[in-house]
Parts: sequence; C-alpha cells; structure tokens
Amino acid sequence: MERNSRQINLGGVKVGGGAPVTVQSMTKTDTRDVTATVLQIRGLEKAGCDIVRLAVPDMEAAKALGHIKKQVRIPIVSDIHFDYKLALEAVKQGVDGMRINPGNIGARYRIKAVVDAVKERGIPIRIGVNSGSLEKDILKKHGSPTAEALAESAMRHVSILEDFDFRDIKISVKSTDVKKMISAYRLLAERTDYPLHLGVTEAGTYELGTIKSSIGIGTLLADGIGDTIRVSLTGDPRDEIVVGLNILKSLGLRKNGIELISCPGCGRLEIDLMKLVKDVEGRIAGLELPRPIKVAILGCVVNGPGEASEADIGIAGGRGKGMLYKDGKLVRSFKEVDIVDELVKELETFSVPVE
Repeated sequence: MERNSRQINLGGVKVGGGAPVTVQSMTKTDTRDVTATVLQIRGLEKAGCDIVRLAVPDMEAAKALGHIKKQVRIPIVSDIHFDYKLALEAVKQGVDGMRINPGNIGARYRIKAVVDAVKERGIPIRIGVNSGSLEKDILKKHGSPTAEALAESAMRHVSILEDFDFRDIKISVKSTDVKKMISAYRLLAERTDYPLHLGVTEAGTYELGTIKSSIGIGTLLADGIGDTIRVSLTGDPRDEIVVGLNILKSLGLRKNGIELISCPGCGRLEIDLMKLVKDVEGRIAGLELPRPIKVAILGCVVNGPGEASEADIGIAGGRGKGMLYKDGKLVRSFKEVDIVDELVKELETFSVPVE
C-alpha cells in the first residue's frame, strides 16, 4: 500500500509526495577541510548520490559550508546538534537542508530564531531521532528505546516546529535494531504524512551493514513507506550509494540504471571474479541510462555464452581472454586485461550525459 506523504524541496530535489525515492550519504571528512570534503562529495556525485549531509561541530565548519556548496552540484544538508548559532550560520552559508532536533537547542527564542531563518530561505528541517539519544523522560516512560519511544520523541519535535507554524519537515527514527526501526517507521507512517527518511543507525561494516539496511529499508519501501534513504556503512561513503541504489533497483524504484549480476563462482573459475565485479561497480557507478540494463559478469568461458543470454550485456573472462555478449550473441573478443574498459565502452553507447 502506497503512503501519500507531503512533498518538500531540498535544493531542487523533491522528497515525498510521489517523487522518486532519493539516496543520501554523509561525508566522513573534516568539514573544515574544504578541499577534502569537496573531493569526497564529487566522488559521491559520480556514484549517483542525490543529497549529502555534512557534520557541523563548530563555527569554523559552519563557515566552510558556503565554500563547499559553490563547488558541488548536489544539495547539502548541515547536521547540527545543540548550538543554534551554528544553525543560523549554516543558513547564511546557503545550505539546502538542515538536520536538527528543535527540542535539543534550548530556549524558545533560539528555536524561533532558527525557524525564522530557515523559513525565510525555504530550507526544510529533518528531525532525526536515534535510539542512542532519546530524551530521559521518554526513556524512563518506556524503559528502553522501543519503537513507540522513537515515534513519540519524533512527534514531540514535530509539535515544537508546528507551534511555530513550520511544516517543511521530514523525519527519521533510526535504531541499530532492525525490527525496532521497522516498527517505529510504521508507527510514524500511521501518525503523520511528513516525508520519511529511512535508515538503520550504526549499521556497521560493509557486509553486515548491507544486510541490516537491505532488510530494514527494503521492508519498509516494499510496503510503500519511505521517501529518501541512507545506508550507514563504515568506510568509503560511495559504498552507501551503491547499496542504496541496488535496494531501489531491486524493488523497481529506480528504472534507469544498471542491474549487475554475477555468477557465484565454482571450480571452473578462471579469473579473479570478486576483483572484476568490484572494478566494474567502481567504473559504472553513477552512469545514467535511458532504460534499465542488465549486465552479467561471468567467471569462465565455458558457461559464459549461455548465461550471458539472460542479460542485455554479458562479459566472460579466463585463459587470458575476455568476451563481450550483447543480447546473448558474441560481439567481440579481446585481452582479459581489457574486460572492464570494453564493458564500459559498450555501456556508454546506451548512456545519456548527466547534466
């Protein structure tokens, strides 16, 4: 069942209200290091990231936001905790969105100052509730960070913003416990029509984090709940985009793109398949295509022809040779070292340039 949510506009990217589900990430650089942060965001852009969030721990970081924004294409969101002056500076620097919990920034006049500033610039606020940082009275009431506790905390922050007649809001209720996360978002989906930002907090390493996020985010999206997602992984943030986009593609929520399939490997394996798959993923990340393309990566030249017939494009390698198939037919052969280059060259014949 599809959930009808409100729509917000985040630097030209629409979230909710029937807009395509977007994929977000967060920089892992020091925001004060403008060069490193811009470099990382550009890498995320190439990978297909729609929105990026930056930590703002102090005023120096807040003042760096404007310099960063001028050098990147995707909308940037400032992540603010407690200090309302950092929020005001982030607005001055031209951020497109803000993550801040109004109940954590103190006196009413401080909340009003932030709301007035974002309202004037048309900047949405994300209320971000995590299981590790719930209010003491809510924790005492529920005994632990339950799904109900997460939802109650989120709606408390929502009511604070609504008291100031501010409704340009999206909400997240993240937990390390996948079942609690799913339950909390379902409660919110029943109680409000604000767009929902899905995620499992502190999901962990690439392997475990991918599993937890795929189950949590995928379950909700399959039920029509969720408007934007972030897969939290330890390591390179570009991995978050690859996993996030694959979740969307698996559910048919991203039509234009590449679906990568590969054989599991067996005793006939004649090539380093894992390295080949990773190399291909890195080269094709963010490549925009006018229609879905299925790409098969196969580890030997024995089964390659038959298995490649089920994909739009297939590549097989082994014994120093590479082969490329299109619609099940062998198109050309080449040296094994050229496999990735030949695949990318073929895919580029389908591609459309990213504006």
